[in-house]
Amino acid sequence: MKKTLKKILSEFIFQEAGKRFPTHIGTRSISGETIPVFTNAFWTSKQRQAHSLHEVSYRACFKPQLPRFFIERLTNYGDSVYDPFSGRGTTILEAALFGRNIVSNDVNPLSAILSRPRLSVPSVEKIRERLRSIPMNRSLTSDISLSMFYHKRTLAEIISLRKYLLSRVKKKKEDDTDRWIRMVATNRLTGHSKGFFSVYTLPPNQAMSQSSQRKINKALRQKPEYRDIKEIILKKSAHLAGEVSAEERARLRLVSRSAKFFTGDARNTKKIKRNSVQLTVTSPPFLDVVQYAHDNWLRCWFNGIDAEKIGKQITMSRTTEEWCGVMQEVINELYRITKKNGWVAFEVGEVRNGKIRLEEFVAGMGIHAGFRCEAIMINRQQFTKTANIWGVSNNSKGTNSNRIVLFTK
Repeated sequence: MKKTLKKILSEFIFQEAGKRFPTHIGTRSISGETIPVFTNAFWTSKQRQAHSLHEVSYRACFKPQLPRFFIERLTNYGDSVYDPFSGRGTTILEAALFGRNIVSNDVNPLSAILSRPRLSVPSVEKIRERLRSIPMNRSLTSDISLSMFYHKRTLAEIISLRKYLLSRVKKKKEDDTDRWIRMVATNRLTGHSKGFFSVYTLPPNQAMSQSSQRKINKALRQKPEYRDIKEIILKKSAHLAGEVSAEERARLRLVSRSAKFFTGDARNTKKIKRNSVQLTVTSPPFLDVVQYAHDNWLRCWFNGIDAEKIGKQITMSRTTEEWCGVMQEVINELYRITKKNGWVAFEVGEVRNGKIRLEEFVAGMGIHAGFRCEAIMINRQQFTKTANIWGVSNNSKGTNSNRIVLFTK
C-alpha cells in the first residue's frame, strides 16, 4: 500500500462537466524534509452519495467520502480504524460499513450518543412500538426556559421522553431501541423545517441561545406551533435506515460487538493497546473557530450532560502555539497506538481564509513524534475558476478545502 499510494494520488484525475483535472503536484520543505503536496478533488458529493445513516447533523464535521477514500485504500477487512475526535462518528460509521473494527473517542459524551446507535439499527416497527409505550405527561414543564423554541404541548412531550430515557440509563435498562430513539431525538431538537421539534431556527447542527431565538421569533413574527415528536422520530428513523440492506445491518451489528467507544482526552488513551490501530482518520478542533459546547447546550440538556464542564475540556486554543502544544501530545499518542506500516490521515481544513497553514505545523509535529510524513493532500470540493484552481485563497471564491497530512509508521 505504501509503495502505491503516491502513485494513486499523482495519477488521480477529477472529471466534471466533460473537463479533466489532473492532480497538481508540488512540494514543501518542513522540518528539513521535502514533503510532496497533491491537490485535486479526491472526493466530492457528486462522485459518490453518502449512506443515509450519516445524516445526523453535527457542527464542523467532514463528509463521509473523506474517510472512505483512506479506508478503501489503506485498510483491509477486520483492520482497526480510529478517530480520537469522533464527533458525530463519520469515520467510525464509514469504517463499520466496510467491516472494519472501530475505536472511537471524544471528550464530549454526545459523540457516543450520536454514533453508537447507528451500529445497531432497530426496525421501524420496533421503534414505533417502543414510542407507543412511553407515557406522555402534558403537565410537565422544563427546568430551564424553552418556550421560545417549543409549543407547550411539544415541550411537555420532549420532557416526558427525556425523563424516560434518562431513567432507562440510570437503571441500566437502556437497549438498542432506546439508544436509537435518544440519538434521533437529540438530532431533531432544533432546526429549520417541520421535521424538527422546534419553531424555525438556525440549521440543526447548533442551537441558538434563548435570547437569540426570541429575536428570531420577533423578526419572523413566528410562534412555536405544536409538533408531534413521536411522528417526527419515526419519520427521521425511516429516512436514516432507508438504505440499510440486510447485509449491512448484519455487518454493522457484528462490528458493534467489538466496537470501542471512549469518552476522554485524546492525549491519554491508555485503554487503546500499543501498535493496534491500522488507520486513524480524524479532524481536531481548529483553534477557536467553532464553539462546540456552546452550540450543543440544548443537546447536552436533553441528555443530562453538563455543557459548561464539557466546554472546559474541549481544546479551543486562541493561538497556534497553544493549539500545537496540545496536538503534539495527541500525535505522540497516535504514534504509540499505530501499527507498524499503519497510517494517520490528519485533517485540518482551511483556517482563517488560508492565512494559517495548520497542515505544515501538523506535518512537523508528526515527524517529531516519529512518523514519516508521506504527503500533504489538498482536496478541492468545488471548482469555480479553472485559472485559479489551485490557489490557497480560492476558498473565498467558493472552494471547500480539506487539508490532510498523511503519516505512516
